[in-house]
Amino acid sequence: MRYPSLADLLAARSTDLAKGPVAVVLAEDAIEVDSTLSHLLTVGFRDVILLAPEGIEVLPEHEARAQIVTHDVHAETALTGAVNLVIDRLPGTWIHWCFNAEYLFYPFSDTRQIRELLTFHTEERRSAMMTYVIDLYAGDLSQAPNGVSLSDAWFDRSGYYSLSRKDPDRNWEAKDRQNDIFGGLRRRFEEHVAWERRRIDRISLFRAKPGLRLLPDYTLNDAEMNTYACAWHHNLTAAVCSFRAAKALCTNPGSRHAVQSFRWRYSEQFSWSDHQLMTLGFIEPGQWF
Repeated sequence: MRYPSLADLLAARSTDLAKGPVAVVLAEDAIEVDSTLSHLLTVGFRDVILLAPEGIEVLPEHEARAQIVTHDVHAETALTGAVNLVIDRLPGTWIHWCFNAEYLFYPFSDTRQIRELLTFHTEERRSAMMTYVIDLYAGDLSQAPNGVSLSDAWFDRSGYYSLSRKDPDRNWEAKDRQNDIFGGLRRRFEEHVAWERRRIDRISLFRAKPGLRLLPDYTLNDAEMNTYACAWHHNLTAAVCSFRAAKALCTNPGSRHAVQSFRWRYSEQFSWSDHQLMTLGFIEPGQWF
């Protein structure tokens, strides 16, 4: 279905969408929109909302299953404003948000549906899940000049680090169980990336509730929902494998001539498997999942 605005969609289908879980995809361009929708539907999201500008076309099967909304994707609050509107209209619903050419992976996602993951996480008394953005990039830019290739996707297996997140309201003390994570293309090409865009942690999977807000730095306004684990043991974490940084570096005028190749000695070809990410420690299976 296609809708002229997100407000129109929510007015027409909020009762049905509230059954969840819901995925919200912001299509900044036409690159790999269909593969993003296909991935989300395959892992079991009941509804997928595609926010896209005029002219973005999808495969007929995705046209039939996704809710396609005409949206100003280049507005300053294009993503956060949309997600916050969904939060307001769908309290109690699990929501995942991402951009096109981004793919959610969680422990055992090859065999377990997203509803199983969220049921377990809810039983653990958790209402949000930390997700790490793993930058994907084409191995051969001469064959994929926009940096995107599903069949020849690579990522950095090393070179990541974390810093304790400081609280400016408490004399810059470290916040409890919150870290700022850095790595991937945003670290290796940091001279082309604004400081506020270098972090690779985001809260992109959470349960909506009244008053909750997604902030511009992709955290939430509830401190506990920004933590990577509860106070008593490790919890599940997930990864968003993303071509977004590669696309930007290959197309932005300030960086495209500086990028000859993304591959280096710590590059590893991506197998599109949750097992690979767990083996390298990018996602955490928690205690029992």
